Amino acid sequence: MTLGWPFSGFRQGGAKSRLIFALDVGSLREAEQLVRTLAREIGLFKIGKQLFLHAGPPVVRMVRDRGGEVFLDLKFHDIPRTVAKAAAEATRMGVRMFDLHASGSLAMMQQTVTEVNRVCRNEQLRRPKILAVTVLTSLTREDLRRVGVQAGVESQVVRLARLAHEASMDGVVASPLEIGRIRRECGRGFLIVTPGVRMAKSGWDDQKRVLTPEQAILAGADYIVVGKPIRDAKDPQAAAREIVAEMERAGAGQRVRGREA
Repeated sequence: MTLGWPFSGFRQGGAKSRLIFALDVGSLREAEQLVRTLAREIGLFKIGKQLFLHAGPPVVRMVRDRGGEVFLDLKFHDIPRTVAKAAAEATRMGVRMFDLHASGSLAMMQQTVTEVNRVCRNEQLRRPKILAVTVLTSLTREDLRRVGVQAGVESQVVRLARLAHEASMDGVVASPLEIGRIRRECGRGFLIVTPGVRMAKSGWDDQKRVLTPEQAILAGADYIVVGKPIRDAKDPQAAAREIVAEMERAGAGQRVRGREA
């Protein structure tokens, strides 16, 4: 039995193409330094709210000018038209992927997909991957209960993943602990981007649902997001290479299992 890893990704771009580095810094200068250091070691740079609000669209251009790809992690959540128009602007910036909250509704996701497809067709743009955020990796069952969600974390994640799949989204952002059920419900072509990944020797900080890179890949993640273990390392390049090597070992193990199945 295969566990869901897209083997073609290793053949085409290597494991490093599936490693997303969280560019969670507070200045353009810090971001530029990290991009210069890591551009050849990883697949994408994740730009979140802090850096984007500080530096704006120029930070996306900076990453792309240095040969990097961007995951714009702004987690859009608003009325359908507003999110769809924001998604069109993200597309025009040339990001490789961006996300929105699945809890914003089926209509919000469907309208976003329609608008992005229209803009790409009319303006001859590369289509980004559109991801739905399910349940943040910092949240627990008790957190959900306190905001009125009675289902457990996994049930809520899978419910939102199914909704995203129905809306023709490209995939979801979900913790490594829910990958198996998402794969069963949504199929292997549905992308799973997995934050909450830490090295075995690292602290968990504010993440609650966490696995190591090897465990996440073995579970079937398509991409993993890593920030602090690389950013705060004495040698960020070496830290990134260590994670890629761990991903490669996990991918090799999956290929062997796939042949044996």
